[in-house]
Amino acid sequence: MNAFVDVSFFPREAKPLNTYRKFWASRFGTAPFLPMSRAEMTQLGWDSCDIILVTGDAYVDHPSFGMAVIGRMLEAQGFRVGIIAQPDWQSAEPFRALGKPNLFWGVTAGNMDSMINRYTADRKIRSDDAYTPGDVGGKRPDRAAIVYSQRCREAFPDVPIVLGGIEGSLRRIAHYDYWSDKVRRSIVVDSKCDLLLYGNAERAVVEIAHRLAARVPVQDITDVRGTAFVRRHTPEAWFEIDSSSVDTPGHVEAHVNPYLMISEQAKNNGATCAREDEAQAVADQQNLSAPKTALATVQPLQFVSNPLMPALKGKGLHKVPPRDRSVIRLPSYEQVKSDPVLYAHANRVLHLETNPGNARCLVQAHGEDHTARDVWITPPPIPLTTAEMDAVFDLPYARSPHPSYADANGSHDGATKIPAWEMIRFSVNIMRGCFGGCTFCSITEHEGRIIQSRSEASVLREIEEIRDKVKGFTGVISDLGGPTANMYRLGCRSPEIESACRKPSCVYPGICSNLTTDHGPLVQMYRKARSLKGIKKILIGSGLRYDLAVQSPEYVKELVTHHVGGYLKIAPEHTESGPLSKMMKPGIGTYDRFKSMFDKFSAEAGKKQFLVPYFIAAHPGTSDEDMMNLAIWLKKNGFRADQVQTFYPSPMASATTMYHTTRNPLRKITRDSEKVDVVKGEKRRRLHKAFLRYHDANHWPLLRDALKAMGRADLIGNGKHHLIPTWQPLSEDYQSARRKNSTPSGSPRKGQTLTQHTGLPPRKKR
Repeated sequence: MNAFVDVSFFPREAKPLNTYRKFWASRFGTAPFLPMSRAEMTQLGWDSCDIILVTGDAYVDHPSFGMAVIGRMLEAQGFRVGIIAQPDWQSAEPFRALGKPNLFWGVTAGNMDSMINRYTADRKIRSDDAYTPGDVGGKRPDRAAIVYSQRCREAFPDVPIVLGGIEGSLRRIAHYDYWSDKVRRSIVVDSKCDLLLYGNAERAVVEIAHRLAARVPVQDITDVRGTAFVRRHTPEAWFEIDSSSVDTPGHVEAHVNPYLMISEQAKNNGATCAREDEAQAVADQQNLSAPKTALATVQPLQFVSNPLMPALKGKGLHKVPPRDRSVIRLPSYEQVKSDPVLYAHANRVLHLETNPGNARCLVQAHGEDHTARDVWITPPPIPLTTAEMDAVFDLPYARSPHPSYADANGSHDGATKIPAWEMIRFSVNIMRGCFGGCTFCSITEHEGRIIQSRSEASVLREIEEIRDKVKGFTGVISDLGGPTANMYRLGCRSPEIESACRKPSCVYPGICSNLTTDHGPLVQMYRKARSLKGIKKILIGSGLRYDLAVQSPEYVKELVTHHVGGYLKIAPEHTESGPLSKMMKPGIGTYDRFKSMFDKFSAEAGKKQFLVPYFIAAHPGTSDEDMMNLAIWLKKNGFRADQVQTFYPSPMASATTMYHTTRNPLRKITRDSEKVDVVKGEKRRRLHKAFLRYHDANHWPLLRDALKAMGRADLIGNGKHHLIPTWQPLSEDYQSARRKNSTPSGSPRKGQTLTQHTGLPPRKKR
C-alpha cells in the first residue's frame, strides 16, 4: 500500500532531531571543514561521500549559510558530507569532482534566489555577487537550481536529487517569473528533482537521509512534511477538495474552522482568528489523535471527489474528510498560465494553507491528458523547538570561509574576500520566522510565520565563541537579530489558537489581541550579552518592527541607549494608506510614535542619533499621487534617500500576484474582485523612483513634466515649500566640455540660456 496511507501522517509533535540512530560513518568523526576535494576526503579517511551538497555560494562554514547548516546537521547524524561550491556549470565534469554520492545530491542555488542575485529590479545584470570571493559576478547561472540539477543528473543519473533553498521554496507551484514576464511551471517539474524541500529543511533532510540510508526508494518517500514531488494520480483513501470550495465568500475556510473575526477590518481583508472560548473546540475537532475514519460535520463543501465519503442527509450539510488525508487541488498550470484570476486564486489558497497546525496537502496538475503530472506539496514542517534550534547553532562550525579561498598568507582579504561573510562574521542569529506577513517579502513563505527562538544560554555561548575564536574580532557584535530584530520569543498566547489561525499577519491591520508583545526576554538577553567580558558594543542591525517596539517603551529605551551606532534603519516603506494596505504595513502614524520615543530616549542618553527610513517605489497599489505625497513628506522631514528600493516581484509573494494579475489576493478572488493599480513600464517605474530621489537634479525634468500633468505645478518653484526648482543646473557633459573650451553636441548657441529651462517663460533681462 502507498506510504501516504500507511503512516501516522503529520503528527502534532515532530520526531526530535537528536533521536535518530547515527549512521555508521559517524566513526570518522567531525571534519574541520566539509571537504571540497578528493585530497581532503583522503585526509579524512573517506573513500566516498554519502551526500554531496551543490551550492551557488562560496562555502562559508557559518550558521548563516544554508549549505553549512544542512551539511553540519547531516554530519551530526553520522553521514559523510561533501560540498561542491559554485561549480562551472558548462559541463557535468565538475560535478564528478568528489565522486558518486552514496545516498543523494543536495542542490541549492544558495542563500539568495539566483535571479535576484544576478539581476536588478530593472532586469539589468549585476556585476557583483556578495556570496563570491572578490565580489565577482557571474559565478552562478540563471535559475541555478535547475541548471545544477540537470548537471547532477548527467554526472550520475541514478543518484536521487533533493532540491532545497529559497529558490526552490518560492517556486514550488506554478509561479509568475518577472524576468521572462510569464508564468513558469513548478520547479519540481523543470528541475526533474526527486524531492523538493521548502522552508528551513533540517527536519525533512534528516528524515530523508535516514530513509535513503535504510534503502527506502526515493519515490516512496511521500509523507515528509515540507516537501514537494511529482506523481501521476491521487492514491486511494485520499480526498480531493477543489480549491474553489476552500476560498468561499465570507469566512475564510469556514467549513473547517468556524472562527469569529477579531475585527471588521480583519474581515474586510479576508483574515480570521479564533477567539479564546472557541479555540478549544477547534482544537478538539482537529485533534490528530482522533480515529482516522472520523468525519467532521460542517458547512457546505461542494467539490469533494471520493466515493468513500457519503453526504449527510439534511439541508446544506456534508461530511468533510480528515485533514491528514485531504488534498486541495489548485487550478492547473495551464489554467493559471492563461487566466490571471485563477492565478490569483491559487496563490491566495496556497497562502491560506501555510500554518503547520492546520495546513493540508496541495496538488497542481502540469500537462494535459496522457502527459499530465501532479505536483504534490505536503504541509509545512513543524517548527523547531528551542532545544533543536540550540542544537543547530551549536554544531561545530569553523565560522570562516573554506581554506581554499584564502590567499598565500591564509587571509580572506582583497581578491579572496567574501562580502556576505564579512557582513555577518561578527553577528549572531537569535531566531527564525516572521509573523509580519509583508506581501512583498519572502521570509514568511520560506521560514514560516511561527517564531523559532534560541535559548539565551545558546546565544551567549555563541558570542563567547566569536570573542575567543574568530580572527579579527574587536569586541563589537555587529548584529543580534534575525529576520527581524525584535520578534524573539514572541508568539500566540494559546497553542490552540495558533494552530487554528489563518491570518496572514499577526500585526496587520493591527496587533492581534492574542499576540504576546513582551520584549522582556530580549531586553534581559541584551543586558547579559553586553556584560560579557571582552564585549565592547552590541549593535542591532536587523530589521526592527517598530509597531511592536512601541508596545514596550523599556525595549525602545534599552535599544536606543545601548545598541544604536548613530543610525538605526527601519522600514515604514510608504506614507500613504493605499500602498500600505497592499503591503500589509502599519500607517505612518506608528512611525511617528516610534520616532518620538527614539528622539526622547536618545536625548536622555545624551546621544545624537538618527533614524534612516526605507521606502519602496512602484509597489502595487501605489498611484503617482501617492509617490508625490511621499516625496513631499520626505522633503518636509529633511530626508534625502541615497539608495532607492524599487519593488522587485519575487516568485510566490502576494504582491507579485498583484503585479501579475492586478487582483488583490488579500481578499476573496472573483471575476469582479478588487483591482490593484500596478506600476509597470519603464517610464512609470522611473517616475516613482524619481519621486523618492526628488533632490537629484537628474530627475527634475521628469518630475516637472509629471507634476504639470498631475495639475500640481504649484510644487515647482524656488521656495522652501516647493518640491523641485524651476531651474536646471548645467549637465556634467556641458560643464566638462566648457572647461576644455569645446562645445558638446546639443549645447546652447550664443545668446541662449545656459540652464535647461522647464517650459516656463524665460526671465526678462534687466
